[in-house]
Amino acid sequence: MHYHTIIIGLGGMGSATAYHIARRGQRVLGLEQFTPAHSNGSSHGHSRIIRQAYMEHPSYVPLLKRAFVLWDELAAHSDEDLLHLTGGIMIGRPDSDAIQGTLASVREHQLPHQMLDAATIRQRYPALTPSDDIVAVYEDNAGFVVPEAAVRTHLRLAQTHGAELHFQEAVTHWQANPAGGVTVTTAQGVYTADHLVITPGAWAPELLADMGLPLRVERRVLLWFAPIGGFAPFTEPNFPIYIWDCGDGVSFYGFPYHPSLPGIKVAIHTVGQICSPDSIERQLQAHDVESLQNLLRERIPALLGPMIHYETCMYTLTPDEHFVIAVHPDHPQVVIASPCSGHGFKFTPVIGEILADLAIDGHTKHDISLFSLRF
Repeated sequence: MHYHTIIIGLGGMGSATAYHIARRGQRVLGLEQFTPAHSNGSSHGHSRIIRQAYMEHPSYVPLLKRAFVLWDELAAHSDEDLLHLTGGIMIGRPDSDAIQGTLASVREHQLPHQMLDAATIRQRYPALTPSDDIVAVYEDNAGFVVPEAAVRTHLRLAQTHGAELHFQEAVTHWQANPAGGVTVTTAQGVYTADHLVITPGAWAPELLADMGLPLRVERRVLLWFAPIGGFAPFTEPNFPIYIWDCGDGVSFYGFPYHPSLPGIKVAIHTVGQICSPDSIERQLQAHDVESLQNLLRERIPALLGPMIHYETCMYTLTPDEHFVIAVHPDHPQVVIASPCSGHGFKFTPVIGEILADLAIDGHTKHDISLFSLRF
């Protein structure tokens, strides 16, 4: 069977792409080396932050506005608990990257927000104990999605629209054919299509080796704690998602408590160890907990309670930590979307829409100039 599009990788981005292409009536084959919504890559962890006042760059905000529309639509079609809007705060010193970057996006796009001083932060959220030189930017349009539920919902909807999805089928080779189209080989078969979309996450250095992209894969650890004094101060809707800029290039982030989650989730965003999907250390190391507790001690001391759960994931980073979303420079029938540098899951539905545009139309109405092949 010949397909319109083959998708390699059915995590967050690949599952959304399968759905958006299939819903437009095209024949889709999705190939995934693991089971659906697996925990071996970067699209898991029970909760992922979504927000609009985007410290990373104002150019992301229009995509986020579209993503929020699509998250609402996906949640409406999901049979799982998927979307939580809790509000969110970016915390740091007034001159920190978190505060200055967030305010740049707020001002350029006139986003609703509130500035909070340290006393107000402590009053609103007693679990947070910032020093007096700390401020925060609060926005209502923030919260979290459940990544496993998002992937499963996108996959189910893709199949409803006719997509053919193969799991536990790893791609061993792909090639763009001189006469047009692509051929993709796995241990189970050889498949052909007019177009190929590659959304490989941490497997990008391997599958895109011919492009020589300067990518690095880093190990990250997600930790869940039982808070001292109980869960009440962390319970939504009275506690937001947050990102706390500690200075010196170090930040951590966390979530409110929800009964479906194993505890209070918190993780360091900016410090990891170089790895590969084959070499990543999946076991918890003492420094994983200690380094985070050192950050929490003076900021959220209630989270110095027992660590009750952990998971590992991988960031695949570019030098400037912006995404890569582009047509392959040598093969116009091949579209790539990787990596997302540790802040991409919130964009999942709109990136799926963009990749469908590129595969079907060869262009997209969304501004993705920031994500060009610039290295």
